Amino acid sequence: MIRINLLPYREERRQALRKQFFALTGLVAVLAIMIVIMVHGVIAGYIAQQESKNEFLKKEIAALDKEIDEIKRLKEQTNVLLSRKGVIENLQGSRAETVLLFNELAKQVPAGIYLKSLKQSGNRINLGGIAQSNARVSALMRNLDASPLLERPDLVEIKAVTQGNRRYAEFSLNVAITRAAPATDKKPASAAQPPKQDKKA
Repeated sequence: MIRINLLPYREERRQALRKQFFALTGLVAVLAIMIVIMVHGVIAGYIAQQESKNEFLKKEIAALDKEIDEIKRLKEQTNVLLSRKGVIENLQGSRAETVLLFNELAKQVPAGIYLKSLKQSGNRINLGGIAQSNARVSALMRNLDASPLLERPDLVEIKAVTQGNRRYAEFSLNVAITRAAPATDKKPASAAQPPKQDKKA
């Protein structure tokens, strides 16, 4: 028996194509949603990883800042200690220099001169005193200029004064200290010279 399909052929084909279209559209939508979810998950993972790295870097930077502050504090303490050391060394050097200075003045001041004052400002010394004559002051300046510890004597003032029945030359002069090594090298020779003066006396 022959069966004849009475439904229109074109209508069936149109419905079949419509069903295929909706199926493909749904599949594409599902794939698109899955892709979006996967991309979002990957990006979220990258963000979380970067945030953890940033947090780690913040902690390390904070630790480095503490170390830098500690280094600055140690440098400040070191500078303070070095400055104190420099002051102590200067004081020790000045103490030895004072001994050398008085020893040198005792050798270089000729007879007939009496020192009344001695003032030091840096490496400059101001000497004040009286002399029996102007020639004694000239001799003192020559001795100071020839000294290994002193140099550049400069007469500030000299005037005639009377004490009792005698006339003296009151003077004031400046002289510089040579802070050179030969001054300390000649210390033993300086110590050896006073006995010679005693022999002359």
